[in-house]
Amino acid sequence: MPTTATAATRRKKTSRKLDEAPLIPILARKVREIEAKAQRGKLGPTNRVKFQVIAFLVREERARVKTDAAFSDSARAEQLKRLDGVATILAKTAARDTSLIQLLEADQATSPVAKRMRRDWLLESGAELAPEELIITDVARPVQAPVVPAALAERQVTPPAVEARQLASPFLAPDLTPRVNTTPRRRLDGWELMGPLYKAFETGAGGSAASMELPPVPEYDHISPKGLEVMVHQSRFLESVRGGHRSFLLADEPGLGKTAQSVLAASLAGSYPLLVVVPNVVKMNWAREVERWTPQRRATVIQGDGTDVDAFADIFIVNYEILDRHLSWLGSIGLKGMVVDEAHFIKNLSSQRSQNVLALASRIREHTRNPLMMALTGTPLINDVEDFDAIWRFLGWTTGEKPAAELMEKLEATGFTPADKSFYPEARDCVISMGIVRRKKKDVAADLPDKLIADLPVQLDDEFGRGIRQAERELGERLAAKYRRIITARGDRGFEPGAIDDDIVRLVATGELEESKAAGTGGDNVFTMVRKIGQAKAQLAADYAAQLQRSVGKVVFFAKHIDVMNQAEAHFAASGIRYVSIRGDQTTPVRQQAIDDFNGDEGVGIAVCSLTAAGVGLNLQAASNVVLAELSWTSAEQTQAIDRVHRIGQDEPVTAWRIIAAHTIDTKIAELIDQKQGLAARALDGEAVIESASESVQVAALMHLLREALSA
Repeated sequence: MPTTATAATRRKKTSRKLDEAPLIPILARKVREIEAKAQRGKLGPTNRVKFQVIAFLVREERARVKTDAAFSDSARAEQLKRLDGVATILAKTAARDTSLIQLLEADQATSPVAKRMRRDWLLESGAELAPEELIITDVARPVQAPVVPAALAERQVTPPAVEARQLASPFLAPDLTPRVNTTPRRRLDGWELMGPLYKAFETGAGGSAASMELPPVPEYDHISPKGLEVMVHQSRFLESVRGGHRSFLLADEPGLGKTAQSVLAASLAGSYPLLVVVPNVVKMNWAREVERWTPQRRATVIQGDGTDVDAFADIFIVNYEILDRHLSWLGSIGLKGMVVDEAHFIKNLSSQRSQNVLALASRIREHTRNPLMMALTGTPLINDVEDFDAIWRFLGWTTGEKPAAELMEKLEATGFTPADKSFYPEARDCVISMGIVRRKKKDVAADLPDKLIADLPVQLDDEFGRGIRQAERELGERLAAKYRRIITARGDRGFEPGAIDDDIVRLVATGELEESKAAGTGGDNVFTMVRKIGQAKAQLAADYAAQLQRSVGKVVFFAKHIDVMNQAEAHFAASGIRYVSIRGDQTTPVRQQAIDDFNGDEGVGIAVCSLTAAGVGLNLQAASNVVLAELSWTSAEQTQAIDRVHRIGQDEPVTAWRIIAAHTIDTKIAELIDQKQGLAARALDGEAVIESASESVQVAALMHLLREALSA
């Protein structure tokens, strides 16, 4: 873009049709649009570019007005005053969003998008531009963020075997596929689209399951190795891969064989080397599945600093926790695909775990044409439909700010905008067609036995139980005192006497939750209270599990806290019941041995499992009964835990027994968890389920305590 000085010199030679389409009214209109957007929140990429171009043109126009002899002194003063008005609005907007301040610098509006926007506005104003300003061809490639952020640079390791691989093949095969570098202006470019896309799923627009159309089952199974056979639903998915589709959110319900489908998909696509990022607890299981379904391929499990890694393997399996130290070499070996197992683990975009995964995914797409990208999770939505955000970014469907090119083309083809009611079901279908595959057990595994969740209320009648109920009342009163202080300061605002302001209730509950997170285990808060309830229930839950084991055989016992697991294990040992323990602090071989012993040794009666460390990816179908000694904060975590047992291969009806402390907040948490299951039912399965509140279970539980205190 020309500098202000050269533009002023050149513009003396151009004729401006001031009376037909003057520039200043255009700038005034555009800056008002920006101001309105900023008042509703942070500006997105498009409006930030508009902000840049307005600031640049204000400077350019000011220089022209000051030096143009055609203006009388009074006309010049009037024009400068109008430009000052535009500049004032820019300054106020930048004060509201301080990240805009750097965009006011003179050399900022130099991107191709900014140049084209400036050109279009000048032409609209009637300016006659030089030929070099009319044709803008320098379309720059987006700047790629480094795979390894500076903060992690010192932690990077390069296993010796990887150095050998790099020396054996120092040059990666170039991708010579022509790439499209220009994107024509589209009808939806001016629309904010991410909000409407989330809304389309939140409302379940269309009323159908969120699963793309898949090819029919092939006549013969040419995929499975000898002695194995894929199921019908798996075969249809794999036919889609055979047909060329390469990005998937595989959201089948837990227990329908997503691991096997991913391993075979990589084989069909030839996407080697392949990176698989998984929870630590399932690394060994993934290696086994690779050997089982694609015995001709080599998988290596990355442990610690990777000193024992097989650098010439086809598949690299790494857990989330150690991925950060392997970013450098993984980003340099020419990966052709990436699978993220339990993809809901990356939903928090501010976490280093998510940033590591997204950085590697971006590098793979940058260097590989049409790589195989798969996000696996039976529970992609935890609390909010925006949990899709990180997964869609990983798959390259969106940038976070807007849909990516392929999805945008699909949305354009609908012919609708978010102002049209018909946009929402069409938009949902567009996203689904990008690669969402969702099948339910009842639809594709009709022979799978039923699953039942049964609640067992227990009375905490001892002194410990009375102390918990007293702590709940005190917490409720503390919240009520905060509520009353706010109401007193604000005034009743026309509320009826005794009426409760839900907005203030939510505000107080949210504030309390943030304070509780900061305090951790200190003081009485919702987290310490729930932990005490778990401790109080531990003996009762363990006793029930022991009785259940004697009558029905193997039982899986889930708890959230280590001390609850310890109490249960002590009770089982005293009762003469052999058990295995599956925890987060175990090494991979020790954990895998515990799983094998539970599934294969008839003498082992109970598996005591951490709800967070063992609730995903494991196969514990030797049991058909699950005891949930403590409740999770999410319905997804509860579902994942139960489905360690309720999965393909299970031939007995499955019952999950939830131990709930009666007359405590435990009862409300169980109710809230059940309500949250409606989000997935609407968004993924198209079911007509009554919409529940968008708050997290923690906030909703605190709001419940506050309402009870205010009503007492």
